[in-house]
Amino acid sequence: MGRLAGKVAIITGAAKGLGEADARMFVREGARVILTDVDSANGERVAAELGEMAEYRHLDVRHDAEWRALVDDVVARHGKLDILVNNAGVVELGDIETQTEKDYRFIMAVSADGTWFGCQHAVRVMKENNGGAGGGSIINMASIASVQGESAVAAYCAAKGAVEGLTRAVAVHCARQGYNIRCNSIHPAGILTPMVIEVGRQAALMRGAEEALNGGPITKLGEPDDIAYTVVFLASDESKFINGAAIRVDDAKSVIAGNA
Repeated sequence: MGRLAGKVAIITGAAKGLGEADARMFVREGARVILTDVDSANGERVAAELGEMAEYRHLDVRHDAEWRALVDDVVARHGKLDILVNNAGVVELGDIETQTEKDYRFIMAVSADGTWFGCQHAVRVMKENNGGAGGGSIINMASIASVQGESAVAAYCAAKGAVEGLTRAVAVHCARQGYNIRCNSIHPAGILTPMVIEVGRQAALMRGAEEALNGGPITKLGEPDDIAYTVVFLASDESKFINGAAIRVDDAKSVIAGNA
């Protein structure tokens, strides 16, 4: 029996990258997975590949009404929601002097607002699990950008800092209310995903470099499954005493001088 057998999960940003890796591993571990994204073509493809334990739903995480409709539908059809992975995120290059208002607001809306709405609606239904005794796990995708300063992605740092702070607020609230809902954040370094590759390419072009991923003292990238294994652990009952934690999955990059 899988580590997530019998559990119902929503994963945002699941059409590619980290969210796709999470969804694939969740299904292997026995969960019923609702993959969400705005990229319907890839989302539907991944869900079809995963079979009957997976389904795709279009969700723009920036909008509260879409969140409410999705969560209510999942509970109506599957009886509960056990796990939420707030994975959706975007990044655009820009420091505190050059980041545009348009990019800033878009980045904050997807990562910070989207995580807020996801947590709010997950708590709303998870507290009713198990006959009102509550229960559930919320995993928020932050970044080592919220741990250390990364000047070239200032708005992204701000958004992930908001995610980190919200995670603790949700964890404390649920613990005090006795909801038995855990909320933790994961802080990856660079992972080999389409988003990281594209940002690296743009950064390299700005530096006038030829190679997209060869600009820093540490260039080793992690793999999506490096994050997915951590997500599965936090989603499972194995981590039942971990709550309000900020877990770095970064091969020590955030504590090596000169990496920022």
